[in-house]
Amino acid sequence: MNNELMTGDGTPLSSNDSEMVDQLRTAYETIRSELRKVIVGQQEVIDQLLISLFAGGHCMLEGVPGLAKTLMISTLAESLGLSFNRIQFTPDLMPSDITGTEVIQDDRATGTREFKFLRGPIFANIILADEINRTPPKTQAALLEAMQERQVTVGGERHELPLPFFVLATQNPIEQEGTYPLPEAQQDRFMFKVFIGYPAYDEEYEIIEKTTAHVDHQVSKTLSGEDIREFQQLVRRVPAAPDIIRHALDLVRATRPNEPHCPDIARKMLTWGAGPRSAQALVLGGKARAVLKGRKHLAAEDIRALAHPVLRHRIVTNFSAAAEGYTPDRIIDELLAHVSPTRTPMDDDEQLNKILSA
Repeated sequence: MNNELMTGDGTPLSSNDSEMVDQLRTAYETIRSELRKVIVGQQEVIDQLLISLFAGGHCMLEGVPGLAKTLMISTLAESLGLSFNRIQFTPDLMPSDITGTEVIQDDRATGTREFKFLRGPIFANIILADEINRTPPKTQAALLEAMQERQVTVGGERHELPLPFFVLATQNPIEQEGTYPLPEAQQDRFMFKVFIGYPAYDEEYEIIEKTTAHVDHQVSKTLSGEDIREFQQLVRRVPAAPDIIRHALDLVRATRPNEPHCPDIARKMLTWGAGPRSAQALVLGGKARAVLKGRKHLAAEDIRALAHPVLRHRIVTNFSAAAEGYTPDRIIDELLAHVSPTRTPMDDDEQLNKILSA
């Protein structure tokens, strides 16, 4: 039986699922075409955002001001027919400013008073948490709880968030004075950390030309919220061969300095490695990437293509790395060169001994 044609529980991908893969591939091309009407360049960033969305994750975006982060995300929401809210994080922002609060209202008919919940801006399909590192940890935690649980709790009552629910949090890498950097444990809640760089010369010329003239591009709606939820379920049914899952696991374990077979680069340059959520993100994100590329199974190239956005915010560099100019991305490059996609299987005797000793 060919593992690459089976789902995780050994069930073949149905013909209906195969048709859905083709539909999502077509929708993906349409979405990219619609976004190009407004956004110049940044195709890799757009791809990573879409992969995270269809995998059911969240993203951190890092880039200097003026790179159209807000425009990109609002245009993405428009093309997908999803509701969008932007929350500007400030030092005085309170958790209730995000989640909402209860207020007392008079019922004139009965003469009684009752509490009514007023929803905050978190109640939207796509949330742009702008400069999340500028708000205190208590407010950051309120957002991260909503990301994880897809709900908020106010006054002891739970309120479900609309699905799909996709959070994109931005950080400004220039001004760090007076900020509250997200702890590593909270950064781990984000599937990807995406870097947005400066555009190329021709792209920047096109941006200036478009934004200084009277141009009104209408973006067409491509999918609905229900479509996206169905495609998110489809991604989880995409087949993944055991060897491909092992490759994702090998990459993650190679980042841990205390592992017995850890590469020298990780042992020398890292204080802390990536946790199990990293391997989950590699596999699930890889499945979404495979489907968006029109393939019906997970491949090693999908895992390796997402290694940087998945791992760069989950590994902690040490003083040696700073002294020698090693960034997380450079370390990941060396780990990719060290960890081969092909994995030598255990000998039959070794496999039998492991089973007997379990």
